[in-house]
Amino acid sequence: MSRPAGSQLKLTWECISNHYDGDTFLAELTLTNQSDAPLSGKDWAIYFNACRKVKPGTVTGGVDIVHVNGDLSKLVPSADFGTLAPGESRSIRYVGLFWVIQETDAPLGFYVVYGDGQADARAEVIGDPEIVPFTRPEQRNRSLGDKVPYVTAETRYADNEALTLLPADQVGRITPTPLESSFGGGSFTFSHDTPVVFPVELEREATFLRQALKDLTGTEFHGAAQGKGIVLQLGQVAVDSGAPEEAYALDVSADGIVITGASAHGVFNGIQSLRQLLPVDAWRNPQPTLSVPFGKVKDAPRFAYRGMHVDVGRNFSSKQTVLRLLDCMALYKLNKFHFHITDDEGWRLEIPSLPELTEIGSLRGFTTSETDNLVPSFGSGAEVEHSHGTGFYTRAEFVEILKFAAARHIEVVPEFDVPGHARAAIKAMNVRYDRLVKAGKQAEAEHYLLADFDDASKYESVQLWHDNVICIALDGAYHFIETVIRDVKQMYAEAGVVWKTMHTGGDEVPAGVWEGSPKCQAFMQQNGLKNTRELLDHFLARYRDILKQYDLTFGGWEEIALTNETVDGVVVHKPNPKFVNANFQPYVWNNVWGWGQEDFAYQLANAGYKVVLCNVTNLYFDLAYEKDPREPGYYWGGFINTRKAFEFCPLDIYTTATVNLFGADLGDSLKDKARLTAEGTRNVLGIQGELWGENARSGARIEHFAMPRIVALAERAWAADPGWTFIADKGERDRRMQADWNQFANRLGQRELPRLDGFLGGYGYRVPVPGARLEGGKLLANIESPGFVLRYTTDGSEPTAASPAYTGPVAVSGKVTLAAFTTTNRRGRSVQVG
Repeated sequence: MSRPAGSQLKLTWECISNHYDGDTFLAELTLTNQSDAPLSGKDWAIYFNACRKVKPGTVTGGVDIVHVNGDLSKLVPSADFGTLAPGESRSIRYVGLFWVIQETDAPLGFYVVYGDGQADARAEVIGDPEIVPFTRPEQRNRSLGDKVPYVTAETRYADNEALTLLPADQVGRITPTPLESSFGGGSFTFSHDTPVVFPVELEREATFLRQALKDLTGTEFHGAAQGKGIVLQLGQVAVDSGAPEEAYALDVSADGIVITGASAHGVFNGIQSLRQLLPVDAWRNPQPTLSVPFGKVKDAPRFAYRGMHVDVGRNFSSKQTVLRLLDCMALYKLNKFHFHITDDEGWRLEIPSLPELTEIGSLRGFTTSETDNLVPSFGSGAEVEHSHGTGFYTRAEFVEILKFAAARHIEVVPEFDVPGHARAAIKAMNVRYDRLVKAGKQAEAEHYLLADFDDASKYESVQLWHDNVICIALDGAYHFIETVIRDVKQMYAEAGVVWKTMHTGGDEVPAGVWEGSPKCQAFMQQNGLKNTRELLDHFLARYRDILKQYDLTFGGWEEIALTNETVDGVVVHKPNPKFVNANFQPYVWNNVWGWGQEDFAYQLANAGYKVVLCNVTNLYFDLAYEKDPREPGYYWGGFINTRKAFEFCPLDIYTTATVNLFGADLGDSLKDKARLTAEGTRNVLGIQGELWGENARSGARIEHFAMPRIVALAERAWAADPGWTFIADKGERDRRMQADWNQFANRLGQRELPRLDGFLGGYGYRVPVPGARLEGGKLLANIESPGFVLRYTTDGSEPTAASPAYTGPVAVSGKVTLAAFTTTNRRGRSVQVG
């Protein structure tokens, strides 16, 4: 029977309203048959990924929508579907839970399966739907109570109105801001015949500097053991710092350049400051000679831990994307790379002892059994090859990443997520088990088994999985963990790098796990464990003992250090006293304003845990920059623009807390939340930005999410406390923060982003979107990063590099389209007024 090919089925999706019935939305999917064959029968299904579940019993159009697992659902014909004739369209309406206000909320990755549920089922790609623009308030707001304003050209203009373009000599030369710096008249000019002088202990740093200078001049620089020129040396640098070993002094005079570091890492930090003092134009167009202004810098970081996290489990990022990010981190003196290598949706590192992890767990696509690959997630679609859901790093590639990071004094903290977020590993080990059982090797098959096949537990994870938690009563779980550690330890050894911290995940273990597992229940009874909370503590203690054998710090999300108890019928979380002195290092993310858990980090630090602040309200860089449907990213923790990252106050997060997730005033709801004690302050290791992978479908999307927010992260992690917290008068505090932001915004617009235009062939940062309004027939426009060129049209076309540049209020008529352009004429998203 002839049926439409997947490419002949067109889909259009629209949010009708988020103000439908409580916390639900109404959406419409239009299916059009563009083939010459009818779509009929009952043995087909159209699969897709969506971050919102459909409310049962609400689907129209002769179909049902069935949740499969995770974010995968399928549309199946019901008894009254009939036939979708050639050229015919069918409107399918459904009610979903919560809301959809961004284009990245739309269902994605559609494919049709003919013979669904049968062994010979076949899949054909349909692709992503056309998304109808969000234009009405009920489409743009989450609910009637959503007070967060929708961002328009006019609101951006108002937000940017206090910014001013500063003269170039008033814009900070080095980012993050150094402790001390002064620059006088004159400059030191050098070229390839200027030697880089260094002792043998600094050979790695000298090699890095010589390559960096070659990138900016196009010529090779030679090294020397003594003499003048660019001198790298070790020596004392007296500073007050959270990491004095990273201190450096930079001295530029007519005699040359001298970088003195308290350690090799300190020298490397000084090299980054020197690079930033070089002409910005040279980063785009190499110059044979370079000039550095005379001056002195003495500097050291505020925090010892200055990190960036990237999730490649949800969607794979290439080795090259990772290396480019590491290069950006180094330029801004970040020193910890939290590498989120595994999750439910993918295992991304070759483990030679357990090849199934990548043979199965690194692949996503259509499957009837998940014995060859995992199911699609996040719109990765039916095809396994060339999918953003497929990919892994070979052992050699991971060693290369480790070496590359080490050359930049960046510590790689790998994350292998257990006991939750472990579905890719579970499915891979199930395949291994089946293979060995068929070979008659039952004991070997069970050695790495992660699942209790008789488990009848009912649970659903935050990401909607029903089978993503390992069975921690099985010895296989611990054999698995130790084998992964052993293989990874060998990779670090081959790279010549000391492995210090293992991030274990440990987060979002859903309620209900292990309760229906015969093996867990028997284990609990045998060991006198009263409940699954005690079972989890047993797991953590046994895991701790494994890590101790390998001299590894036990990193994990805050859940590894929290326990809970029920008080007056309410579950209350608090620091777990069992692991305070167990070398646990919690990474704390959950401080969403209004959720009631804003002070978890401070509670843990005060209790004695060494914590890393990963606060979602300021440091989650996969969340959308702003409330505009075209801006990619989720928003469950808010909208996180660059200024949010810049205004983060690590030791008093309440300083900039004003409204909750929906824009309502917080009032005095935070007055009783924990503040840091003196001991707690000492236990704050530093801060880290997070870039989760659900919407990171490409390297370009990673770079859009990462920059320029990473620059603001680096400023807060390195630079001295700006003192905002200590200004009691709110009006005065706001004025000071605005002045500081104006300075930083000018650094971005005039120095840092133009530098990135040439860095690594052009780093794909998010180009700021202009603000604009019409007043008295004139166009008024501005930008959040002063220094960018704005260009406009009045004929409805998109601006190009040849369009008029906006230089001040200008008379216009009709609809104006405006966009910002980089120094390489890359255009940002346009806006319209009029």
